[in-house]
Amino acid sequence: MLIAFAVAACVATAIVHVSMVFLSVAPPNIVSQRYEGRISTWVYPYFEQNWRLFAPDPEGARRTVLARTATTSPDGTRQVSGWSDLSAIDASAVRHNAFPSHVNQNMLRRAWSAYLDSHGTSDESDSDRARIIQRYLLNIAAQRAARDHRSFDAIQLRVVTTPIASPVRKADGSRLPQPRSESRSLPWWQVTSHDN
Repeated sequence: MLIAFAVAACVATAIVHVSMVFLSVAPPNIVSQRYEGRISTWVYPYFEQNWRLFAPDPEGARRTVLARTATTSPDGTRQVSGWSDLSAIDASAVRHNAFPSHVNQNMLRRAWSAYLDSHGTSDESDSDRARIIQRYLLNIAAQRAARDHRSFDAIQLRVVTTPIASPVRKADGSRLPQPRSESRSLPWWQVTSHDN
């Protein structure tokens, strides 16, 4: 009896999951519009689907995500670490790996893209979705920074964006000037012991 119940629960969950993902990628219809909130809650940010497999949208810029941590001692002094390159950690896990992890390739990049989409140039979270995405980015950064086995109570991110130069050359055959990099520093975020 217990096994039959467990199988039924798994099948029901699978049907709900497939239905939710299908409705999130299907063209707008009555059902997806009526239950948009529930569908988004189920799908984002972990089960998001897109059609880029068939029509890739290559990145137009290289983004380097850097993090530094701070620890406040009992006497109130704050010790700040140097910047560590979180993107380089992911790149080293992918490089020379015949079967690289999807997590190493995309998690940090997609979290930053979602943060940009939900926050724009402001670092204020003005919706539930923006707060969830900010927390998601914070958790990823805190987990990666915790690999150094240090305890910290705050973290700050800096993202350096370098546009990818066009392969087009000038009429005389020389290359176009290299685009300038832009840097964006986020405010310090408090980290609880649960995060690291």
